Amino acid sequence: MARVEALEAWRDSDLFDAKEKVALEYAESMTDSSRRVTDQLVTRLRDFFDEDAIVELTSLIAFQNLSSKFNSALDVPAQGFCRLPVGIHAGGGAIDVGLDQERR
Repeated sequence: MARVEALEAWRDSDLFDAKEKVALEYAESMTDSSRRVTDQLVTRLRDFFDEDAIVELTSLIAFQNLSSKFNSALDVPAQGFCRLPVGIHAGGGAIDVGLDQERR
């Protein structure tokens, strides 16, 4: 559970090794529409992953992003597996999701 709780500050955490950190950076770059996956990031990924693994990692991240959009559009409530920033819920209400429950 400590690693899950450390995800919010993964860059500064000693709980993640260099391979995990580059994968998390890749996931963030794929997920945040204001960012791009750079050639430099792909080069760093290749230090740890072969092409097949990069394709698999990419597909897993893309699937999670698809699931997030799908659930949001259908107003499927969060299951409490991660912290979400305070924001606007698909139904229009403000949300602040903790690790154990959603508060509306």
